[in-house]
Amino acid sequence: MRKSVVFAAVALLAQSGFAPSTQAEETLRLGIEAAYPPFATKAPDGSIVGFDYDIGNALCAEMKVKCQWVEQEFDGLIPALKVRKIDVILSSLSVTDERKRSVDFTNRYYRIPARLVMKSDASYSGPESLKAKRIGVQRATNFDRYVTANFEPAGATIVRYASQSEAFLDLVSGRLDATMASSVTLDEGFLKTEQGKGFAFVGPTFTQEQYFGTGVAIAVRKGDGRHLDMLNNAIAALRADGRYDAIQKKYFDFNIYGD
Repeated sequence: MRKSVVFAAVALLAQSGFAPSTQAEETLRLGIEAAYPPFATKAPDGSIVGFDYDIGNALCAEMKVKCQWVEQEFDGLIPALKVRKIDVILSSLSVTDERKRSVDFTNRYYRIPARLVMKSDASYSGPESLKAKRIGVQRATNFDRYVTANFEPAGATIVRYASQSEAFLDLVSGRLDATMASSVTLDEGFLKTEQGKGFAFVGPTFTQEQYFGTGVAIAVRKGDGRHLDMLNNAIAALRADGRYDAIQKKYFDFNIYGD
């Protein structure tokens, strides 16, 4: 008799829309470095803001999972993923052959070239023109790999930083002659600010696939096909229904996704 009463009560709750949940909401731990404007940075109140952050939250909403953001220095993101401190990396991580040996990547969610910034009256005519110059880069990035392979052999000194904002400070103070980063970060996070007065883009865009990959994507652990499929489906959904474009327009006046 008691079992019949319980079953009847559960049936009534289900019909009225109050059926007990049989599965807790999944939490997805997303690794991010919040020192890379306009992709991810800290607001005055200490919260994370930026394109990567908004895209991540939209993806979580599409996948019906709870976002848990985990801040980490950039060069510690892949190690943190490998030891399961985080589930994915969503922090402007470029897809390269070297990184693909350590992690699996989703389809890209944006693509932009690298650039050099120097004093407005400086010039660049190839790696040899940077001989005896000090070039600042964020440590363990694709920009680090590029300048190490191409500028250091030509006589440049490479200075590595934990964050790009530190490189900007040394560039302004005269302790650096140039810095390389993504064109958006350099433009939005430096050249368009008071700090960037007197500086400019110098030389060409750098897009060599060997160093800069095929775009920026989300990383998951090797073999994690479940999260890979979830994220790829969610990226496609955001692109298809206009949510991606709405987020993009908050930060950029051009198509950051690329052709």
